[in-house]
Amino acid sequence: MIITVQKPLPEILDSLKDYDNVFIVGCAACATKCQTGGEEAVKKISEELKKAGKKVSGSAVLDTPCDIRVAKRDLKNVSAGVFLILGCGAGVQSVEKVTSAPLVPALDPVFTGTVERIGIYHEYCALCGSCMLAGTGGICPITRCAKSLINGPCGGAVNGKCEADPDSDCAWALILEKTKGKGILKDYMPPRSFIKPKNIGRHKKTTL
Repeated sequence: MIITVQKPLPEILDSLKDYDNVFIVGCAACATKCQTGGEEAVKKISEELKKAGKKVSGSAVLDTPCDIRVAKRDLKNVSAGVFLILGCGAGVQSVEKVTSAPLVPALDPVFTGTVERIGIYHEYCALCGSCMLAGTGGICPITRCAKSLINGPCGGAVNGKCEADPDSDCAWALILEKTKGKGILKDYMPPRSFIKPKNIGRHKKTTL
């Protein structure tokens, strides 16, 4: 799930300073679960914009605004001076495909998260493009080790706690405990290739 936080209201208002007739687009998926883009969040920011003197022409909470088909279906007949998007960057750029109106993001995406419960999220996946969890008992050393060590522990852990962050468990202590007696770590893991591109900084259309 894409974890998002709302931008500070002054920043949002500054981005909207040259526009009126604001249409707010929310997200019924990730942003709703984060309580940053659902019905309540849309209602709250609408009230804040009106207090600031902005005209809000309407709003819609899309099932998945990051799906161009959904954005096209739900927004094709909407006329607005500017769209304020309560969703991640993928949602903003999906809406960009279906309107020529200016777009303003209201949220900042911070990481891909695993949900423990509402309000508590764990950054367990770095979207590295080369998943190694089969060899580590389902625990990712890239995100859960403070040093992102992939070939074993650093040796600095104390009582199973990370030397860099004593409040956190040592990822490799967790891996060793999870895989104990299963023979997983006895298997040879070839050196990890860091040549594999992550496609950061350029657009790529991917067909799965």
